[in-house]
Amino acid sequence: MDRPDLTGRTALVTGSAKGLGSDCIEALASAGADVVVHYHTSEEEATALADALSAQFGVSSLAVGADVTEPDEVDALFSTIEAERGPVDLLVNNVGRFAPEDWETMDWDVWKNVLETNFNATCLCSKRALQTMRDAEYGRIVNIGYAGAEKGLVNPTNFPYFVAKTGVLMFTRMLAADTQHEGITVNAVSPYVIENSDAFPDTLPRGRAATTEDVIDPILFFMGGPEYISGENVEVDGGWLPESV
Repeated sequence: MDRPDLTGRTALVTGSAKGLGSDCIEALASAGADVVVHYHTSEEEATALADALSAQFGVSSLAVGADVTEPDEVDALFSTIEAERGPVDLLVNNVGRFAPEDWETMDWDVWKNVLETNFNATCLCSKRALQTMRDAEYGRIVNIGYAGAEKGLVNPTNFPYFVAKTGVLMFTRMLAADTQHEGITVNAVSPYVIENSDAFPDTLPRGRAATTEDVIDPILFFMGGPEYISGENVEVDGGWLPESV
């Protein structure tokens, strides 16, 4: 799809040093946005990517580390961005651990981390971003969900992930309603299986996993889209019609 013109905007994608997040932040840079590459442990990859995006697209770039499940670190992350690049206009809440293990044998720390990285981090980063978005009467937030979450589908494997992603979609709708008079949109993009996923089912819709570009296209639409489209969820699943997961 055609890239929107995001020149003059500052974009933050959480967990953007690698994987889907890195492709997403690259796409936003290609659309002209100044970009922030967020990392938790992948500092070397984040710094290299930020430098590469600046060189390739001529945008301002910055790599900033934080544990986005901790309120104080989230505040420090945004404060650093605001001091060095100005307020965040575009936020993609991409961070989220995937742990394909049975719920009963899953280590409790893993269980908590799946919930915290997928749900709590989305809420914390959105809450902090809104401090400046409300003042500017402009903002675009996209949360990463999971296909099937709207239907409440669950499985004994990776159960807390499904719970968290259902919460992300509920949060998306709530926040869209809460910001409807402030020039801010909040939407979700929910992939099924992506080409770089950690686990694959025996069969896939259309015979393949989604490419990262398949997922990024609706993100870009929401980032450059009209303010009347808010509270929506686009499932990027190739027409998958699940009865179970």
